[in-house]
Amino acid sequence: MEMVVGVKKMWGVALLTVLNFFFFFFFFSGSVEGFVSGEQPLSKIAIHRITLGLSNSTSITASPILLGSNGEDTEWVNVDLDHDNPSAGDWIGVFSPANFNSSICSPESLDSKDQAPYICTAPIKYKFAIDSNSDYTKTGKASLKFQIINQRADFAFVLFSGGLSKPKLVAVSNSVTFANPKAPVYPRLALGRAWNEMTVTWTSGYDVDEGVPLVKWGLQGGQQKRSFSATSTFTKNSMCGSPARTVGWRDPGFIHTSFLSNLRPNARYYYRMGLLLSNGSYLWSKAYSFRSSPSPGQNSLQRVIIFGDLGKLAERDGSNEYNNYQPGSLNTTDQLIKDLPNIDIVFHIGDITYANGYLSQWDQFTSQVEPIASTVPYMIASGNHERDWPNSGSFYYGRDSGGECGVLAETMYYSPVKSRDKFWYSADYGMFHFCVADSEKDWQEGTEQYKFLKNCLASVNRKKQPWLIFTAHRVLGYSSEFWYSLEGSFGEPGARESLEKLWQKYKVDVAFFGHVHNYERTCPVYQEQCLNPEKSRYSGTVNGTIHVVVGGGGSHLSKFSDDIPSWSIYRDYDYGFVKMTAFNHSSLLLEYKKSSDGKVYDSFTISKAYK
Repeated sequence: MEMVVGVKKMWGVALLTVLNFFFFFFFFSGSVEGFVSGEQPLSKIAIHRITLGLSNSTSITASPILLGSNGEDTEWVNVDLDHDNPSAGDWIGVFSPANFNSSICSPESLDSKDQAPYICTAPIKYKFAIDSNSDYTKTGKASLKFQIINQRADFAFVLFSGGLSKPKLVAVSNSVTFANPKAPVYPRLALGRAWNEMTVTWTSGYDVDEGVPLVKWGLQGGQQKRSFSATSTFTKNSMCGSPARTVGWRDPGFIHTSFLSNLRPNARYYYRMGLLLSNGSYLWSKAYSFRSSPSPGQNSLQRVIIFGDLGKLAERDGSNEYNNYQPGSLNTTDQLIKDLPNIDIVFHIGDITYANGYLSQWDQFTSQVEPIASTVPYMIASGNHERDWPNSGSFYYGRDSGGECGVLAETMYYSPVKSRDKFWYSADYGMFHFCVADSEKDWQEGTEQYKFLKNCLASVNRKKQPWLIFTAHRVLGYSSEFWYSLEGSFGEPGARESLEKLWQKYKVDVAFFGHVHNYERTCPVYQEQCLNPEKSRYSGTVNGTIHVVVGGGGSHLSKFSDDIPSWSIYRDYDYGFVKMTAFNHSSLLLEYKKSSDGKVYDSFTISKAYK
């Protein structure tokens, strides 16, 4: 998250100086988490300073050599190390493709003030040798296990000495590869532009001249249809800056999207992604299934998950790359997988992977959330870590995307937007109508996005869809997070002045935001005043909108202000997510669950009837 601290009041000379420093740091250098502990772990590796120190008496071997013999897209690899001159700073990096030397470097990567690098790409992950054997510095022997996913290329495991700041390449392992590194993998579902349409987006290593992408799908026991897929990709020149254009670059393969249309409401469909290869044969993925959306207004049990700022998951293999970076994300994901039979749709409202320009992490993320995204629609919103980059069209001038400037999010995931770079959209799911804003583009009154949001809110038929939900990444509403409170705005400066009258006019039930890494719920509020004295059971006319910050999906936590505003009902400095359940047209339950145990720690109900 990025907190832009503007001083609007006279605080005194000393405090003003301090605030100006933070303004400069947060606005130009990144975010609050960047200052505390949010540095992308891969960025700690001084790739351009790597030197050669190959040792003939040091060995590093990886096994098995062939992965995915039975179609698996995730495997464990054993790495055995025997080093004749061990030290505490020795670490093993996982590189893919296995051919990672300067012969594949672009001129931009070679343009270094220090020297032409031997390596110009960052590893996918890394571990320190001593973490697997406390006696490593004495024995020089270590055995490590890495979890590897299919990423369209082979892998090599490389030993470095000198720590992350002065790495010296000592030894390179044999390469390992998946049986079919180009296989179709990691499906992610999303609602289409119509309520009875589901999209399947997936990744492969096959260009359209090598194979025609398609999805085979249908009801169980019914006739199987085949829907051809649109294919997209992007190049290094599509990136806006470093590291995405330099050490963080990795070929994204090909991203395919199929549109499965005219679905029956609330029906279970089965599907496989595949390719019709140039030799006439078919290559299919394993089988998946999803339940189609209820029709607008359909009176059935409907359960929605909402969270922000998940980040790429903490590694199950214990690799150091995300140590203390997204410490809660694995718990959040595991809780969602555990409760998946009781979930109908997910909204991940920005700050998706925290790849920050290290493109390999997008594959890693799609793999890790595959059990969720392959089963229920996984809808996303744009956050600062996806979009923000100077002079790229983003509303904020930060560098939090690491040069991705929205390209990865807009390509890797489908959203029912009219234009990729205008990442706002509406979505219908049964009794819910969602208006999803793009907080990284101008949302002020009179802008194109403002007009869209006004129309989105105004167009809903509340008799059919009584539950009107607004979402955005940054807190365009209310938050008592420390920096917001210090600035005095208790939310993005200027946002409520532009949008709050829309929420009030069109009677938005709940507004959800991420960006701030904690949980907070307000009363039904308008212009900083609670319009309903109730705390947890709302009935009849609620009047104001309830604002919920749910940015504790996984990235390290954000502190609250010491003072609790009158509109703040519940605050929790922990990781968690929200589950909304619509039982019918007049009864809605919202529950905040902690990621650590999946238990409910805050809840409220709304009961009302539109006639």
